[in-house]
This record gives sequence, C-alpha cells and structure tokens, in this order.
Amino acid sequence: MSTELDVRVIQPREKHPTIHARLNELQAGEALTILNDHDPRPLRFELEADYPDRFGWTYLENGPETWRVEILRLS
Repeated sequence: MSTELDVRVIQPREKHPTIHARLNELQAGEALTILNDHDPRPLRFELEADYPDRFGWTYLENGPETWRVEILRLS
C-alpha cells in the first residue's frame, strides 16, 4: 500500500516534520510517495541517519520540475 503526499503545498519549515509523522504511521511493507519541486536528497540523508535500515528509497520521477519518491517502511 502506498499513499501520496504533495509536499510542494506545505510550508518549508513543516515539510520534514510532516513527512516524519506520516512515515512513523506506516507499518512494515507500506510506503509513502512524496512529490516535491526539488530533489529531496537531504531528507534521504536525514532518514538514513535517524532511522538506519528502516526505510527504502526509490525515485519514481527525477525532475527537472517534479520529483516523486517512494519511501518504503522496511521494519
């Protein structure tokens, strides 16, 4: 199961907290797809540091105007 979150409409200071909250609601095997107007690579580094080996990361669309990333909860 995957839900989609368009973070382009969220205030910048609220983006990461909102994404973290949504990811913490996921069960193993569930995914959240985020849409962004830039490469969310800093978020990936943040997740890897804060939650090692808990999430998978797959680019579904890689710019130049829209990035779609599926974040899968592994455990």
